[in-house]
Amino acid sequence: MEALARRLAGRPRRLLGWDHYVRTAVLLPLVTVGGEWHLLFEVRSETLKRQPGEVCFPGGHLEAGDRNPRAAAVRETGEELNLEAGDVEVLGDLDVLITPWRLVVYPHVGVLRDPGSIRPARSEIAHVFTVPLEEALAARPERHEVDIVVTPREDFPFDKIPHGRAYPWRRAVHPELFFQFRGHVVWGLTALILEHFLSLLRAGAPDAAAPGVPGREGFR
Repeated sequence: MEALARRLAGRPRRLLGWDHYVRTAVLLPLVTVGGEWHLLFEVRSETLKRQPGEVCFPGGHLEAGDRNPRAAAVRETGEELNLEAGDVEVLGDLDVLITPWRLVVYPHVGVLRDPGSIRPARSEIAHVFTVPLEEALAARPERHEVDIVVTPREDFPFDKIPHGRAYPWRRAVHPELFFQFRGHVVWGLTALILEHFLSLLRAGAPDAAAPGVPGREGFR
């Protein structure tokens, strides 16, 4: 028992099945437009297989060469917007989002120092648009829900569980938020991350560098 205790004490605690989770990082970008802080959004290319035409933040999968999720977010932002790493300043981290389909999202907040140099990678991004931060703070999303239901496959061994095919599987409810800006609909994980960020600002959690603008200290 002592050997077992030592073995358990020496291992890091992770999520069960961690190796089967897909890890991604995104950047919620802030830019200045005419002296005013804006949020920048991407519209995904219609040629992409996944989520064509949807609104998103820059981001993607963590790769072997990424030091951490922050580095991945900066790299992906640079690749998608044709920016140098030095053009992206990360202010801090938002809460980690884990989805029912084993996707782990590490969101970060950052500033794009030279928005005039943004050149979207057309293979991935159709175009970008910005929304004044004050407008976003005043917005309230539509709120809906999606039921997540367990559906066993045909070869599932129902004979090995109590009640067989009548087993009372649990159901889950997943929130879906919908924002509308400039004729664009922001929903899905992007909307959840956006509302999380805006709720922090509305609550006064970050120190303000200017009215409604997050300061670096508030996101450490």
